[in-house]
Amino acid sequence: MTAWVDTFGYIAGTLTTVAFVPQVVRILRVRRADDLSWWTFGTFTAGVVLWLAYGLELGAAPIIVANVVMLALALSILLLKWRYRPGAAVSRPGAADARR
Repeated sequence: MTAWVDTFGYIAGTLTTVAFVPQVVRILRVRRADDLSWWTFGTFTAGVVLWLAYGLELGAAPIIVANVVMLALALSILLLKWRYRPGAAVSRPGAADARR
């Protein structure tokens, strides 16, 4: 691919990937993710895996880089959603000190 096409790919990958960072930060801050859909993020994650495979097959660095980072963020969201699911024992900062 030409350099300018790769540049567009990197810009697109950066924008779409960075869009998920605030979601991860929010989940960590509020320690809740029950308002997120398992179906949506599960389907999205599967799509990211397929995009990554496609990028690997083409040898397209912008697709590979963007989807590796996106996969890490998507898996983080799924793991945090599971971790902070309703009924899960979640330790709160300072909770141990409050019992003493």
